[in-house]
This record gives sequence, C-alpha cells and structure tokens, in this order.
Amino acid sequence: MASDDREDSNNERQPLLRGEDQSSHVDAGEGGDSRELVQFEENDQENPKEWRYRDKLTNMGVIACMAILAPLASSMFTPGIDQIAEGLDTTSGTVIGCTTGFVIMLGIGPLILAPLSETFGRRPLYLVCFGMFTLLQIPAALTPNIETLIAVRTLSGFFGSVSIANGGGTISDMCGPEERASIFGWYLLGPLLGPTIGPLIGGVIVQRLGWRWIFWFLLIVCAVNTLAGYIFLRETYAPKILATRKKQLEKEGDKQYTYKGEDFRPLWRKMGHSFTRPLRILMQPIVFTMSTYQAIIFSTTYSLYTNFQPIYEGEYGFNTEQVGLLYLGPGLGFLTSVWFLVPKIDTVRNYLANKHGGKGKPEYRLPLANIGSLLIPVTLFWFAWTVQYHVHWTVTILSTYLYGIGQVMILNTTTNYYIDSFERYSASAIAAGALFRSVIGGIVPLFAPTMFEQLGYGWGISVFGFLATAIAPAPVIFYFFGGKLREKYWIELD
Repeated sequence: MASDDREDSNNERQPLLRGEDQSSHVDAGEGGDSRELVQFEENDQENPKEWRYRDKLTNMGVIACMAILAPLASSMFTPGIDQIAEGLDTTSGTVIGCTTGFVIMLGIGPLILAPLSETFGRRPLYLVCFGMFTLLQIPAALTPNIETLIAVRTLSGFFGSVSIANGGGTISDMCGPEERASIFGWYLLGPLLGPTIGPLIGGVIVQRLGWRWIFWFLLIVCAVNTLAGYIFLRETYAPKILATRKKQLEKEGDKQYTYKGEDFRPLWRKMGHSFTRPLRILMQPIVFTMSTYQAIIFSTTYSLYTNFQPIYEGEYGFNTEQVGLLYLGPGLGFLTSVWFLVPKIDTVRNYLANKHGGKGKPEYRLPLANIGSLLIPVTLFWFAWTVQYHVHWTVTILSTYLYGIGQVMILNTTTNYYIDSFERYSASAIAAGALFRSVIGGIVPLFAPTMFEQLGYGWGISVFGFLATAIAPAPVIFYFFGGKLREKYWIELD
C-alpha cells in the first residue's frame, strides 16, 4: 500500500481513535526518551504485510479451517436433534439449547479472546483455545445426559470462538485495505459455510453411524487442524513481533529500545482497559446499528437451519440425509457471492478512493451492502410463503440460494468497514459485532418453533423479513453520513 494512501486511511480513522493516553505510550525521541526505536524496515520479511504470498496463504489456510470447524460444530448435530433427544431421554426443544449455549459463547468469547490477542499476540491464542476446543469433543461424544452435553457445548463454543475473535485481525495484520476484502471474503466463508455444511455432514453421520459419531468426527478433524497450527501458524500481530525483536536486541547488547505504541502500563491496568474495548466500540452508533443488522441475519439463519428438518420432513416428506443436502442451497449462494461479488468490494473501494484524490474512507466499503439489503427481505418473504403454500421444494431452495448471496454481502462489507475503521484494534471491533449477533442468533431460535407453530411458516418467517426490511436503508444512510457520525462519536481505545 502506498504511504500516502496509508496516511489518508489513518487520518480518516482518527475520529475513532483519537484521545490516546500519551503518558502510557512513549515514542522514542519524544519527551527526552533516549531509547532507540525498533520498527520494520522497508521489505522487512518479519513484517506480515511483506510476507510472500504463499506464507500469507498458509497462515490464512490454517485459520480459515478453524473458522469453518467451530461454526460447523454449532449446527452439525441439527439433523439428529430427535435422535439425541431420544438417546438422552429429553425433548427436542431442550436439545436445541445445545445450539443456543454454543452460539452465545461464540459471541461472548471474542470479548475476552480478542483483547488477549492484542496483548499477547494472535498465535498463542489460536493454539491454546483451539486445542481446548478439540479436547472438549471427547466429553461431548461420551455425554451421559443432556445437562452435560449443554455444559460441554457451551464451553467449547467459548474456545471455538477464537477464529471469529482474531481472524479479521490476522487478515488486517497481513493485508492492506486495497486487497483486504477479497481475501477476507474467503475467510468469511468459514463462519457462514460451517453452519451450512454442518447439517449436510451431520445428516449422513447420524443416519449411518449414530449421533455420538458427530463429536468423534469433530475430534479427528479438529486435532489435525490444531497440529497444522503448531507446525505452520506464524505470529502476525506487529506489536508482538516488535516486542520480541526488542527483547532480542536488548539481550544481545547494552542499549535500551522501544517500539511505536509500546504500552508501559501495568498488565492488570492494560488488561482491564482491553477487556472493555469491544463494548466501547459497540456503543459507536454505526457499529451498533450494523451489528444489529448482523444479529437479525444470524437469528434468521439459525432459526431456519434448526427448522429445516421439521419443515422438509413434515411438509415435503424428506428423510434426514435429504434434508442435509438442502443446506447446499445457501452454501452455493455463499460460494457464488465470494467468487463473483466480494472481490468487487475492493474494486469499488479503490475506485471511490481514486475518485476523491486517493483518500480512502471506511464508508467506501458499504455500497455493495445494498445488494444484501435488497435480497435478504425479498428472499425471506419468498421462502416463507412458498413453504406456507407447499410450492415445489426447488422453488423454496432457490430462495435460500439468493439469501446466501445477500447474507455474504452484508456480513463482508460490514466487517471490512470495522477493519478499516479500527485497523489496530480490528479484532476488538469484530468481537463487538460478533457479541451482538451471536447472543441474539443463539436465543431467537429457541422461540422460533413456537412462533412458527402459532403463526404458521408464512407469517412466522415473514417476521424476520419485516425486520430485515426495516433496517435495509442503513448502508445507504451510513455511506452518506457515516463520516460525520464517526467524528461526532469518536472512541478512546488506548
């Protein structure tokens, strides 16, 4: 990225980042500080942004697999809800609570794990947390009752959230804004495609091997992913890399060093401030509104996914494996969007930046969000009433394909907006959005079956369509007025 573009980008983020505690962050040469400054040199191969493409791709591959496996685990057992209920002598509604606890912790976990990664680095968090996530599949597979399963699933959701907490931050560490959306689009397939292909795989396993093998399968694939992380995953967080370089230089000589932005506060104070950072970011009006948009989408998606089985078994006479195959509808929508539309987010952003003298703004990520704003409510009403009137199943699945395209466009543009606005603290910004969407997305599906039973699928699913319609103008409004709102509601993050 050109230096002038980087300066423009930093200036544009200033309303969100100003107010640093200068007493806590000392730059060399200021205020009589005689320490030498440690920084990345030009073409420095320790700088993640200067890594070879294959090194970036290797890092991204490991993290993307984590980002697929954790959300995949959130929905993989949905085709076997009735079998699990029978095996553990409980009700199907209680089994859905396993999804609720897991998904809620996918949102709460980043509030802790994202700030920790901005203190101790990305790599240790990935390895420790995903290792714990892997081991927790064992008690899930051996669970004697539903209470144990819910508890274990809830705990594993916390540790599995590490890829959601830090994936966007890792991409920000390695990629400049002019190329970020395209790469992030493939990473985002994990949180989206995981819940979609989970029921497909789970349906086959439940039908042929029994529901406990769902967790044995997760144990095996997660263990392979964890091992790959230990071998291939490298640290990407620049302050952590520079801190390591500083220690090495001081060990080898008698000089004292520092790096730009080094935090000299006591660890307890620094951590206390870090843990509240995502919540402070969430209170920014644009972040709060777009996080609400994500929450509506996630609650809709999980409500539909957990009810695909009763809809298509009860209304269309499908078996468990056939229901699992239907999740390919939104899954193919995700792939279509990432392949053809998501790269255009960078294209539009760079075009608008060049049109305005090379000055990039976070709002330049938002124009293509309007594709999602249109598709999501239209496809929800489409799905609702075609199911209600028993239209051929292919027509209903076509709507989920277009819904998948719209979902990717909203989530991708929104997350890239967060990263551009809070680049240094992008992990905390993404955690703020993940909290809201995961908590709402985990709770709403508990009430969805009752709502569908009382209102019918037509009006019941249309409720989500009305909510999506109400919030659809948000990307347009923030494109025109986002800069003023960010300046008015600046946030002190350090």
